[in-house]
Amino acid sequence: MSFVFVNGVLSGTNDNPEKLVKEIIEDRRAGKIPKQVNIRYRKDRDSVMINSDGGRLLRALIVVKNGKSLVTKDDVKLLAEGHITWQDLIDKGKIEYLDADEEELAYTAITEEELTPAHTHLEITPLSVFGTQASLLPFINHSNAHRNVTAVKSVQQGVGIYSTNYLIRHDNDSMIAIDQQTPIVTTKTYNNEDFGSHVFGQNIVVAVLSYLGYNMDDAIIINKSSVDRGLFRAMFFRPYKVEETKYVGGQSDLITNPDKDVAGYRSEAAYKYLDEDGIAAVNSHVNSGDVLIGRVSPPRFVSSIDKFRLGVQKQVESSIECRTGEGGIVENVFVTSTAEGNKYVSLKIRQDRKVEIGDKFGPRSGQKGVVGMLLNQEDMPFTYSGIIPDLIFSPYSIPTRMSMAYLLELIGGKVGALGGRYIDGTPFIGEKEEDLRNELLEYGFRENGVETMYNGITGEEMQVKIFVGDMTYIRLKHFVANKIQWRARGPIQLLNRQPTEGKSKSGGLRLGEMEKDCFVAYGSAMALKERFDSDKITIPVCSKCGMTAVYNVRKKTGYCPIDGEDTQIKLIEVSASFKILLDELKAVGIYPKMVLGSKV
Repeated sequence: MSFVFVNGVLSGTNDNPEKLVKEIIEDRRAGKIPKQVNIRYRKDRDSVMINSDGGRLLRALIVVKNGKSLVTKDDVKLLAEGHITWQDLIDKGKIEYLDADEEELAYTAITEEELTPAHTHLEITPLSVFGTQASLLPFINHSNAHRNVTAVKSVQQGVGIYSTNYLIRHDNDSMIAIDQQTPIVTTKTYNNEDFGSHVFGQNIVVAVLSYLGYNMDDAIIINKSSVDRGLFRAMFFRPYKVEETKYVGGQSDLITNPDKDVAGYRSEAAYKYLDEDGIAAVNSHVNSGDVLIGRVSPPRFVSSIDKFRLGVQKQVESSIECRTGEGGIVENVFVTSTAEGNKYVSLKIRQDRKVEIGDKFGPRSGQKGVVGMLLNQEDMPFTYSGIIPDLIFSPYSIPTRMSMAYLLELIGGKVGALGGRYIDGTPFIGEKEEDLRNELLEYGFRENGVETMYNGITGEEMQVKIFVGDMTYIRLKHFVANKIQWRARGPIQLLNRQPTEGKSKSGGLRLGEMEKDCFVAYGSAMALKERFDSDKITIPVCSKCGMTAVYNVRKKTGYCPIDGEDTQIKLIEVSASFKILLDELKAVGIYPKMVLGSKV
């Protein structure tokens, strides 16, 4: 007696589970029950699992009977001519959808040539084992599976044109790449999904060699002259949004040019880009610290207690300024109102981003890396025919990762550039490596893709053959300009007097145990002391009871609230965090006695 579960709920029992599974599958193919119903018999649990709930991942497969595919060449022809539809094939039971459970019972062939009487299903195309994004990547059937997952993630981070109306959109931290190109090596999915209208990346010449040591590990060297000509140029957009918020009591914020009598008024230079309406003019070139949208607010909502004055209701400056370390040109300004009727201003800054050291790039095979050097064109190596690569990639990144797709795309891109055509790099069913090698040989190059190269600095011929080819590289959204963070003196937190945290708050970088060990190893004792003294304070301590005492700095006298004035008061240096700990212990009734002793 086998249990029958429907969508995870025990619904009955059955004496012949295998017959039940067979009958339900036949009824589904005949259209007697919905096509989304899946069934599986689990012998280990002696249970029949029937699933029809929504949200399951279903996979389309061709039904196979007696080693023959039910979808014939006539069906494919009729489908191509539009006489029948995909749904017709499903209704006739020639194609069915399997979920993860029923797929365990299926014996699926990749190609029609592999079919045997034991097979139950056939892949519609070998490409269907990949998702849509993975099938856009060329030759990935030659690479390590883990590297292909990395490649998909890497391409997702690529900078392209995410929307055709980006000029009027105010998305947070949006990036647009300039002068994108269609890859030389494409896949069938690339054309089927019409990715030609959504191009990203640029086709460049890549040389695989170690050069000057600036492309060690995953670093890359880029031709500086190529960058000057516009290679991988991008634009970065940052919106600044502000609303005239209304508060209880009839008070509200006001977007305007702040007057000089407003509390917190900045220098006149800070407001130099503002128009009469308090908003920076379009096409203004603003820098870090410049006010973009002038605003004043009621004091009780934004001020601290020390800014209150009896009988005086003074407005407080609360303008929106350009972020630290950023700048650019005011692209456009939108002025509208919210659903509550409040004035709403959105201002967008455009910043031109050339390639710089530390920026991240990657091909479509997961071999991403950062720029280690921008090298002048005259110092770059060149081939016998005078070709100077745009990018130099380290050969040591290939063997351990086994990303053969990188090398195949280099050969394919080279063949495509020489022959003036696109190369089909569709996994499993694209152009063969042997065909690409033979075609390269016909163009007068070595069939393995290597060439003689010369050192651009010394002019000497390199004693090894260098692998050179063309491929698509993508600039990734990890701009080093967005990640740089620094500070010397700056704001501190009110509670523990330590530096604030976060790049947007001009925060410091936290020094952990391992960073501390690096400082010790390099012998930078003063830098280490300075970092750990950031919240140093001096507190008076009673030498008798060990509690925090009271001390008059001006008179240089003190007393202990417990032992009076007869006791001796010692001044000690501690961190502000330790002082807070002492106060908190006293607040819960614990006696934190400090035992003072000599430093020696």
